[in-house]
Amino acid sequence: MTTAAPARPRPRVVALATAVSVTALLALVALGTVLHQPLLIPPLAASMALVAGAPDLPLAQPRSVVGGQLLSALTGFAILLVTGPTLWGAALAGGLALGVMMAARTPHSPAAATAVIVTLQNPPFWTFLALLALASLLLVAVGLAGARTTGRTYPVYWF
Repeated sequence: MTTAAPARPRPRVVALATAVSVTALLALVALGTVLHQPLLIPPLAASMALVAGAPDLPLAQPRSVVGGQLLSALTGFAILLVTGPTLWGAALAGGLALGVMMAARTPHSPAAATAVIVTLQNPPFWTFLALLALASLLLVAVGLAGARTTGRTYPVYWF
């Protein structure tokens, strides 16, 4: 039976991508522990899955990982000013974040969830943005190191 699904990756590729992802997420936890700030939020786990598992996709490139996360957070903060921390505002922020990322050519689907989190949680503006930037850059750095180790190409482009 033929299928349009992608070919099954080799076990080595699966193992290495998994190891890179686990390393990055544990690094977020470790750094967050040192800083006494949570750095691991669900959208960043999804971001790392793209970086490690699909490094060729536009969604996984550094421009999209870092830029998409930051633009989505800013979208969440903007909506928060208008609606306050409501479910309606969170839904609006998550949807609008897609448009903002597309317009800026920084598509990164996990980042839409960051806009939702910002709108619902109302974190401190500068602290959240700084920690999000740090965490996003860490994911890209581990993805870069992992690609060098595994012989894969990452990133395909930076900006």
